[in-house]
Amino acid sequence: MKNKYCRNLLNAPLLAFALATGIATAGTTETTTTAPAAPPAEDVVSGVLKLDFNSHFVSYGADVWGDAESMSDMGFNPMLELSFALPAGFTSTLGTWWDVNSKGDSPLGGQMQEIDVWAGLAYTYEKFTVGVTFQDWIYADATEEILDVKFAYDCLLAPSLTIHNRLGEGGSGGNEGTVLVLGLSHSIEAGPVTVSFPVSVAYFLEDDFHANSTDDGFGYASLGVGAALPLTAVADTLGDWTLNAGLNYYFTDDGVVGNPNGDDFLTTTVGLSLAF
Repeated sequence: MKNKYCRNLLNAPLLAFALATGIATAGTTETTTTAPAAPPAEDVVSGVLKLDFNSHFVSYGADVWGDAESMSDMGFNPMLELSFALPAGFTSTLGTWWDVNSKGDSPLGGQMQEIDVWAGLAYTYEKFTVGVTFQDWIYADATEEILDVKFAYDCLLAPSLTIHNRLGEGGSGGNEGTVLVLGLSHSIEAGPVTVSFPVSVAYFLEDDFHANSTDDGFGYASLGVGAALPLTAVADTLGDWTLNAGLNYYFTDDGVVGNPNGDDFLTTTVGLSLAF
């Protein structure tokens, strides 16, 4: 299987580069494996590095490692995304996200459970952004292929709609299909700390999307609170890093998502991020 993964890891970034450099047909938990459509950056090239520790790996409502109420075994989920400002309001992105933990045997070697890569293209007009992202999720001796389309509007509640399309089921144990995710978020400033309140609701257009599911329809809702503190507020010598922490509570439907160890659960995250 090593040769297969070598081909995937080589081919996916090459495809991502081609898509991100202008092919029009082509850009972390709810996990960061689904990268948001990025708005145009002030610099020609910018990026973000995230070093997160998560109690759960949640993929579209699915509690991947079956952690349920346990929050003691944190996984490490680094993410790197580069954004390239293009003419006429366009932005392209390239990114990768990793799942590193000891919760199961890894065909990738060591504690590396999953490697995701993506390429995206987004267009922004005033406060409205639409983006398309192609992703390869490499895990469990296979590659899951994803195409996301996201619409976002920059206003008080930051509404967004993500059309998540699974083109190849890979090692998911489920079927190909589409999930609609409505997102809302509001942030407030409390001194140097930015506090955010994200909400999401998902509707599954096909049944058997996840491994243990049987129905379509409403799949899950999540309610969260997050806090971000720039470390320059603590000491200038700490650089441009930001300390992030958050809680998310998931309400999932047993027939649509099919989590075997509990339908509702709380997740935690803590980490550092660097914008450059």
